Amino acid sequence: MVQAPHTGPGDGVAMRMRIRRHDWSQTPLGPQEAWPGALRTALDMMLHSAFPMFMAWGPDLVFLYNDAYVPLLGQKHGRALGARFADLWAEVWNEMVPLIDRALSGKPVYFEDMPMTVERRGYPERAHFTFSHAPLIGDDGQVAGLFCTVMETTRRVAAERRAAFELTVSDALRPLASSEEVIAIASALLGGELHAGRVVYAEMNGANGRFSVPRWWARDGRALSQPSFSFDEFGPAVGSALRAGDVVRIHDTAHDVRTVGYRSAYTGNGVADRIAALLIVPLVKSGQLRACLGIDCPQPRYWSEDDIQLARDVAERTWSAVETARAQAELRAERDRSRNIFDTIAEGFALFDADWTIIEMNAEGLRLCRATAQEVIGRNHWEVFPHTVDMDSGRMYREVMQTRVASGAVYAHTCPDGQRIWTEVRAYPMPDGGIASFFRDITDRKLAEEKLVEADRRKDEFLAMLAHELRNPLAPISAAAELLRIGSGDEARVRQSSSIIGRQVRHMTRLVDDLLDVSRVTRGLITLERARVAARAVVQEAVEQVRPNIEARGQRLAVHLPPSWATVEGDKARLVQVVANVLGNAAKYTQEGRGIDLRAEVRSGHLAISVRDEGIGMDRELTSRVFDLFTQAERSSDRSQGGLGLGLALVRNLVELHGGMVSCSSPGPGKGSTFVITLPLLRDETQQNAGTPATAPPAACAGALKVLVVDDNVDAAETLGLLLAAHGHEVVIEHDSLRALERARSVAPDVCLLDIGLPEMDGRELARRLRAQPETANAVLVAVTGYGQQQDREDAFAAGFQHHLVKPVDFEALARLLEGVGCAASPHARSSGV
Repeated sequence: MVQAPHTGPGDGVAMRMRIRRHDWSQTPLGPQEAWPGALRTALDMMLHSAFPMFMAWGPDLVFLYNDAYVPLLGQKHGRALGARFADLWAEVWNEMVPLIDRALSGKPVYFEDMPMTVERRGYPERAHFTFSHAPLIGDDGQVAGLFCTVMETTRRVAAERRAAFELTVSDALRPLASSEEVIAIASALLGGELHAGRVVYAEMNGANGRFSVPRWWARDGRALSQPSFSFDEFGPAVGSALRAGDVVRIHDTAHDVRTVGYRSAYTGNGVADRIAALLIVPLVKSGQLRACLGIDCPQPRYWSEDDIQLARDVAERTWSAVETARAQAELRAERDRSRNIFDTIAEGFALFDADWTIIEMNAEGLRLCRATAQEVIGRNHWEVFPHTVDMDSGRMYREVMQTRVASGAVYAHTCPDGQRIWTEVRAYPMPDGGIASFFRDITDRKLAEEKLVEADRRKDEFLAMLAHELRNPLAPISAAAELLRIGSGDEARVRQSSSIIGRQVRHMTRLVDDLLDVSRVTRGLITLERARVAARAVVQEAVEQVRPNIEARGQRLAVHLPPSWATVEGDKARLVQVVANVLGNAAKYTQEGRGIDLRAEVRSGHLAISVRDEGIGMDRELTSRVFDLFTQAERSSDRSQGGLGLGLALVRNLVELHGGMVSCSSPGPGKGSTFVITLPLLRDETQQNAGTPATAPPAACAGALKVLVVDDNVDAAETLGLLLAAHGHEVVIEHDSLRALERARSVAPDVCLLDIGLPEMDGRELARRLRAQPETANAVLVAVTGYGQQQDREDAFAAGFQHHLVKPVDFEALARLLEGVGCAASPHARSSGV
């Protein structure tokens, strides 16, 4: 059974209880008591997460999810638990199959803002999701399912589209002088954007209380059957809501209680007039219902909040544009009525003559300008508003005055009281040679847009940090866990294995805890755990993390460790992360077979860690910006290396939090790069003996082999040695090539397990020297490497190896290999590798 821990944020109590109560015996997963450990571990981690997650397990991809994922399911929640992925999300299954297959093949999948048409509220709706799929490994070491972290980005994508659409509408309406053209164009644009069947802009006739429709838009081009109507004809609830200023949203007129008894108003004269879904936005001005913008569809559909906001924006813009167009017509037809007209509109209005004298300005205009009529009327515009001369609005005014073509501008200015105001201005040429100006305060809209952009940026930064910080040093944990599983009764070994697992788990847990503290991340705060940290340990652990990538690319790594007494104050996990990020970055941008030099030394009371590579280099101009967020793409047009471009920005922030600094230099493209991390060094530190006395191996059992293990990854070497000893072999462990060569002369091992990526002397050269000295000439040499291409195998065999194993080592295969080693085996016989 899945045990429920103490309740709290992120504990997933609701779904945990739901999963516990579910009858799993009727599903492919079977009773919970029989679930494999890997499934229970993954499930427990998912239920503790504050982020929307689901997992699909087994051949049938049985669906499980956490509390944060429930809102994404909508009405599917009631039947989702234990369902087959293909059945639950049948509407998007064909789109998801290639991505799922990729994840199940062991490859991670990441998509941003992927569009999907889902049915979770009874109607198809377009939604966008950012998600990552990762394979789930079962107890047998094989892919048993997939794990997904997903964020719905529909609102953000819709907001971006809405912003672009609003710009399109503004550009389309700006040059129009006819109110009917404004209504027709705005309705057509909105209908196309919302995939509607019809858009109707209706205006209230105050005399009879009915709505008239000067122009409309229909997808099929048919005329409106009722050019005049009352919304009460569609049901009293509809009319009452509109008069109260409430948006009417009906997803399905056939089943909505507000439309019961008024079906004739919605069925019309055939399919073309049928209204199955209806959205109406009222325009209430000065407390009165003045107009409505209605959108309908011949089929039921779900109207989202983004649909409503888009309709609101278009309705207001249409209202404003219609009012402006009619006001202009009144100006041209009857100038003496202009003041009454423009004083009623919700925008500022001003008239300039050909010499820039301000002839008129309405009350709203005076309010927006924070001026009185005496301060403005009859004076030159540039004298009253000198700050606008070089602004976009000033340049636009001069252009309209010269070209006699209407135009507009948006500009920001700071008032004397320090308040920053955004204003939208439109100017139109007048027959007398002057211009008419309409302007309105759009500060609230701009602030809302800025908040949206900022919120989206912070979300993206958080997701990038989440993806970048989750480091999983699982190889030592896996090997130590295997040792504990088989058990040898040796208490010292159990303690050593537990210590390895505990150290790695604590490191990972601290990182995960930091990432789950969303409030600190969104405020830009990361709490460091201050302690005395040995600089040598930081460098060694960073090399341990990155070495597999370096070996996989066949790169040469030279490591120069700092003095054993060199100590800094800081967070060890973060410092290891800093060095590993810089070293990993060097490996990423260095071609295969090239060299990387990592050097840590003491300089003037500081620890200087430099990483120099022979990679692609960069322009000198880029070196000053390489630590900015998302700069990776500027270094190379090839995105095959992957990554979010966050690593070096994270390095700079963490180094500065430790009171240090980081710099970058490069002679130019193709000439490599050098990164230098400088940290303040603690003084008067007692030198620490980092070495651990070797534990004498137990007496070999009958038929046991003497095995020499050489690997500079301390945890990996020790856990492998413990496993070998637990199987009765006599094990000798070394982490340095020269010491291993000397030790081999006295031990005369039967088998040598050699890491290829050793510092100073790599594994291939060590193999040649072992083969050359008489004490180990007949030993069986086994290469252990993280890179398993055919060329690597051939290189290993050419160096004298007889076997080739790829990390992480399959211990069962290694055990079979050792069993097959006989005293009379040919020292130069080659196998095809494991």
